[in-house]
Amino acid sequence: MTTTAHTMAQGLSDLTEDPKRQDMEQEMINCTSESGLTTDHGVKVSDTDNWLKVSDGQCGGPSLLEDQIAREKIHRFDHERIPERVVHARGTGAHGYFKVFDYRASKYTSAPVLTDPSRSTPIFVRFSTVQGSRGSADTVRDVRGFAMKFYTPEGNWDLVGNDIPVFFIQDAIKFPDIIHAVKPEPHNEVPQGQSAHNNFWDFVGLQPESAHMVMWVMSDRGIPRSFRMMQGFGVNTYTLVNARGERSFVKFHMIPELGVHSLVWDEALKICGQDPDFHRKDLNEAIESGCPPKWTFAIQVVEEKDEHNFDFDILDATKIWPEELVPVQPIGEFVLNRTVDEFFTEVEQAAFCTSHVVPGIGFSDDPLLQGRNFSYFDTQITRLGINWEQLPINRPVCPVLNHHRDGKMNHRINTNNLNYHPNRKNAGHPVPPSEGSYIEFAQKVEGIKQRVRGAKFQEHYNQAQLFYNSLAPHEKAHLISAISFELSHCDDPSVYETYTRLLNNIDFDLAKVVARNVDGVVPEKPTRANHGKRSASLSQEDFRPETLTIATRRIAILVEDGFNDIEVQAVRASLAGAKATTWIIGPRRGKVYPEGQSPGTGDGITADHHFNGQRSTLFDALFVPSGTEHAKALTKNGRAIHWVKEAFGHCKAIGAIGDGVTFVKHAIGLSELDFGDDPDSDKIISSYGVVTTGKYAPASAAIGAKIGPDSKGFAANFTYEISKHRCWERELDGLTDQIAY
Repeated sequence: MTTTAHTMAQGLSDLTEDPKRQDMEQEMINCTSESGLTTDHGVKVSDTDNWLKVSDGQCGGPSLLEDQIAREKIHRFDHERIPERVVHARGTGAHGYFKVFDYRASKYTSAPVLTDPSRSTPIFVRFSTVQGSRGSADTVRDVRGFAMKFYTPEGNWDLVGNDIPVFFIQDAIKFPDIIHAVKPEPHNEVPQGQSAHNNFWDFVGLQPESAHMVMWVMSDRGIPRSFRMMQGFGVNTYTLVNARGERSFVKFHMIPELGVHSLVWDEALKICGQDPDFHRKDLNEAIESGCPPKWTFAIQVVEEKDEHNFDFDILDATKIWPEELVPVQPIGEFVLNRTVDEFFTEVEQAAFCTSHVVPGIGFSDDPLLQGRNFSYFDTQITRLGINWEQLPINRPVCPVLNHHRDGKMNHRINTNNLNYHPNRKNAGHPVPPSEGSYIEFAQKVEGIKQRVRGAKFQEHYNQAQLFYNSLAPHEKAHLISAISFELSHCDDPSVYETYTRLLNNIDFDLAKVVARNVDGVVPEKPTRANHGKRSASLSQEDFRPETLTIATRRIAILVEDGFNDIEVQAVRASLAGAKATTWIIGPRRGKVYPEGQSPGTGDGITADHHFNGQRSTLFDALFVPSGTEHAKALTKNGRAIHWVKEAFGHCKAIGAIGDGVTFVKHAIGLSELDFGDDPDSDKIISSYGVVTTGKYAPASAAIGAKIGPDSKGFAANFTYEISKHRCWERELDGLTDQIAY
């Protein structure tokens, strides 16, 4: 159709009545700046930011079930999706066990799961992303869910946390708003699995309490290397009650044995397309290869008498408890050692509730937790039905007996016809606390019913500054790049201008750089001074394992016909001894032949993948052996050259020997690096994470009992560079900027 004809047809269409269009227009609502907020039954709402609670106006208090406005908002939100989870839809999980070290936590809690070292408590852990649907990719920039179900003899305890210790909002009534804002925009269902869009940045720019959380998500924490290398946090403030009836406030921490590591942004983007199941496959691979992931379980405890002794409110979920003020106390560990047998019945049907606690563990007046306790149970009913706790993955290991009956998908058969209490046989009677029943702490509550937050809840930037100040130089650079990337995808100037103004409350230089990158508002002076304080354990660099390891690291070995088989076998054996996995990448999937062999004259070695079948993004390091013909073929192979360039650009360790050094030197092409390329010398040179030697000596095969910077031999030096996770000096010195990858 010509342009003129199309215009005429469009005009005719506009003049023609469309009965379906008219029918749909009856349901159309346009929310504008003139529109006032109401409930579903039409009552105008004066405050949509604070749950009704009992408060003296200075400190928080318990949220009231009476608040119909908050309940309606949460209730309607919980029922928005069937049957996929509204949030945390994309996930995976594994089984394992939890043990405490000793009785040290008994001074805080009477819960045997946290105090009895003779117990081994079965657990199920589900990891997830937040924003995307079930079909989204694993490696998007997002918060990661870290939900644990402890199957204790006293009942199930669900610790429903994240890989970031704080959250976007302080009060649960705002949860529908933050999730609506971060989810795909309603007019086009875009974007999927990321936050780079107008609505998210509009919301967080106008909701400054989210500033601290945004800093965490835009840091490297938002793109973890694997679920096994993530911290976990309970996020909310819970309580512990000991045998003497004394209450303390507590935050829960899960610290990975392998350290806390992340991808780089370019790598994360590429893996989204190359292997969208990267994280779930990684978890299974580690367990099945005999390297089950392990975490230390720790607590931070504030005694009740000290609740108000901080310049922040300890019940504010947008704040951490700095370790300098409240030490982290390790009390146990947990291991994930069994993969699921069927994904749907175990991972998809797994359901968690923050309100599921056991005697000795309780709730604080944290306004986010109070709302979560209402919301989670309601959500599981919508998704799985009222009898969701009868599903095998959710069922407790202890006896369950009550007077609940019927409902959809009930499969319990009660042979007793007494389904009420009291009854003539006293069947199903309450259990006294002396026999292990749950009892709530007798907390004194007084105040006025009002929609309010405590005074300390009004400060939003001190801890955002603390986090930024505590990052390593490369982490700060990554955070700046991440915010710049995100805001550059917002096409509404009011959105990115607003957020660049907000950043000036956190750090002047940060705000200037981001504003220049995204055409935002470049500040002339700080809105507020940076206090300059730092805190331990906020940078991922603070979590390097005390004993360096390369366990479960994936090492790609690049080969063409004519490679040196002795070197390959020796390096593979050394790396396998350190519990790393090695993968042969060749010109074809199948047999590749070393020097002196060809089809019919030798067995060769089987390549796991060909150069186009996998990419360097899916591995932690590269090794290239010697071999004249092999090196010549690699030098002529553009894809093989890209493997090296990309691995170098992503700051990964690279090892090469002899002719392999010549190839690597050619592929990288930077004069700033030093190479051990003398074919008559077995001297080992490590330069920006590239480990090379001209000649392989038998002594070079040993790694030694301990990985460290003073390692001797090729394999030991290569292993040390891998154990560092990345060579960030490459990036800081501008070398990665010179590589096209």
